[in-house]
Amino acid sequence: MQLGIDSFAAVVSDPATGVTLGADTRLAHLLEEITLADEVGLDSFGVGEHHRQEYLDAAPALILAAAAARTRRIRLTSAVTVLSADDPVRVFQQFATLDLLSGGRAEIVAGRGSSIEAFPLFGYDLGNYDALFEEKLGLLLALREQTHVHWSGRFRAPLTGQGVYPRPLQNPLPIWLGVGGTPESFVRAGTLGLPLMVAIIGGDFRRFRPLVELYREAGHRAGHRSETLRVGVHAFGFVGETARGAADDFYPGYARLLTTIGRERGWAPPSRSAFDAACGPGGPYLIGDVAAVTDKVHYVREALGGVNRLTFQMTNVLMPHDRMLRSIELLGSEVAPLVRQTAPHPEAVR
Repeated sequence: MQLGIDSFAAVVSDPATGVTLGADTRLAHLLEEITLADEVGLDSFGVGEHHRQEYLDAAPALILAAAAARTRRIRLTSAVTVLSADDPVRVFQQFATLDLLSGGRAEIVAGRGSSIEAFPLFGYDLGNYDALFEEKLGLLLALREQTHVHWSGRFRAPLTGQGVYPRPLQNPLPIWLGVGGTPESFVRAGTLGLPLMVAIIGGDFRRFRPLVELYREAGHRAGHRSETLRVGVHAFGFVGETARGAADDFYPGYARLLTTIGRERGWAPPSRSAFDAACGPGGPYLIGDVAAVTDKVHYVREALGGVNRLTFQMTNVLMPHDRMLRSIELLGSEVAPLVRQTAPHPEAVR
């Protein structure tokens, strides 16, 4: 099983002083985090995409390109690319360039996006939410397969055989499908034979097992081999010196983040008791000390009938930088070796 980290490059405030870090400092810290993740042997680092004041990841390919110059082996991926509100030609060109700069380490996780601010920003009708994604995903996959594409659709000017350059080092460039809990999305990924990245931010991991099986069944019906039907999971995670210390460090920023989102989406504010339960043995958060997180990783793998990649969503708006770095160090140097002792390390998805 591969282990990685995802970040939304959230703006961070110092919990002791309340002072918000400058955007330049926060991005410098993020690059340090990615560099350390590479040094301690983690498999992937993903950067999300948002177009709002609280985040600095509006141009994730640029952040990943800066990281490519500082790292040697870690896979660099989006988490996710909001494909519905972007141009697949530009997405392909950006990540093909990243692939060349990184020596063949770029990946795209394409999704519809849970935040909607990109749609009005770039002039798209939210009523076409799924139709946009379906059409643009088809074009992105065609661009991956051919340099000169003949294509037409509803939402973009046609392509009449123009060459799309540069071409990536990897052939094909890895493209995962990022999904939430919609059965149709799991079926789509399986039918296309794309690796699956499931965002699980609440509920028991076991309730996603039927959806993962639906993905695998759809893939087999479409004629795809089992080894191509990779499953990834993205979930809140953080490793501390002690289980209580990890929860105490993570909760304040987690609570602020979810309270802010909750005001927009009609969610109730989080409670510490619910958070602690979610960090427990059967909960959806991979937060605790080395032993607890290692046990939870094994639980996730068993609950879903096998997982190829598990990425820790470590975004936290009140986390001191030194504690974030220590958590990354513990994940790579202590949790990952324990996980790999009992699970063979798969080849990177190609």
